[in-house]
Amino acid sequence: MQNEQMARWRLILGNETEKDFSDMGMNPLSQEQLLMDNALAAIYGNGENSFGSNGADLHKGGNGPSSPHITKWLGDIRKLFEPDMVAVVQNDAIERKGLKQLLLEPELLDTLEPDLNMASTLLMLKDQIPKKSKESARKFIQKIVDEINKRMESQIQRAVAAALNKKEHSPLPSAAAIDFKYTIARNLRNYNPDLKTIIPERVYFFDKANKVNRWNVILDIDQSGSMGESIIYSSIMACILASMSSVNTHVVAFDTQIMDLTDLCQDPVDLLFGFQMGGGTDIAKSLAYCKQYVESPSNTLFFLSSDLEEGGNRAGLLNHLQEMKEDGVTVIVLLAVADGGRPYYDETTAQRIAAMGIPCFACTPEKLPELLECALKKRDLMEFSKQIKHKKV
Repeated sequence: MQNEQMARWRLILGNETEKDFSDMGMNPLSQEQLLMDNALAAIYGNGENSFGSNGADLHKGGNGPSSPHITKWLGDIRKLFEPDMVAVVQNDAIERKGLKQLLLEPELLDTLEPDLNMASTLLMLKDQIPKKSKESARKFIQKIVDEINKRMESQIQRAVAAALNKKEHSPLPSAAAIDFKYTIARNLRNYNPDLKTIIPERVYFFDKANKVNRWNVILDIDQSGSMGESIIYSSIMACILASMSSVNTHVVAFDTQIMDLTDLCQDPVDLLFGFQMGGGTDIAKSLAYCKQYVESPSNTLFFLSSDLEEGGNRAGLLNHLQEMKEDGVTVIVLLAVADGGRPYYDETTAQRIAAMGIPCFACTPEKLPELLECALKKRDLMEFSKQIKHKKV
């Protein structure tokens, strides 16, 4: 108990007092306490862990830590503190570290260059952005979306088209979609008495024939605080897929609650603002929810985008993934990335998933179209994963 009280005072007084408390016999801080210490020092300290100081203009150049530090910090405090304490610390951050000016002045947002990390931060703080700045914040996010779209849209569309174009060796788009009754009625005059059969001049298909074998893509996206960049990339990919008639797309977001965002897929910015970034993580719960969208397992592609830091039932998470795979669903785990492609995730869980034959990709967004094409063509994804430079599983 004495050591716990000393640790609390050490956290309050900051890392400058580390030696004093150590001399008094205090045990080293735990990993969680160290994370908490770093999160508090970023706002209340003056050392190297602080991002900016006393209202520093964070959107300008300099030698200090950049906005990725802020984004990670926002995720950390949501994991470490109760909601009422998070609100206090977050408000202090806005007041003390220059974020308030950024959020209150739409003119500043209008002049910022597109930056993925700052976009993640804005999405996390979107509920605190005043009304007068919301449109500027939306335009800023739109800049990011447009920039990524330029790189990804045509590639993803080509990947899907290449994977689904299976008509080269057959004049029939889908034998299962033939309207036999109508085809026979229109070709009765072509009855051949010698062969005792109808030789049709033309085969007719149901109007919805193109939907019979259409791929069903489900994106299950972790919206915990540390997922900022990954959420942006996953959302844009979802919207691109949703715009294609050859693919049926569902988007589900989760922390400890489930949010079905499929209806927002027409606009990537609307979809991004639909995420409620922060809070805990219950992956198993979201997997159970997503199963309802699996109608034809062999034509279902399921993406789990997460850092795999499960706060719910870890065994349930593994069981749900295993069941989907055994049912014939193509299951892929997209591990969280930040800072332009640096992966971060629970390695133990990722290794257990990979051992089940489910590929876990910590790849840059530029690899997503190629990954998508391989999945839709039902190629060996475990082999493909070995070719990805940033793979760590």
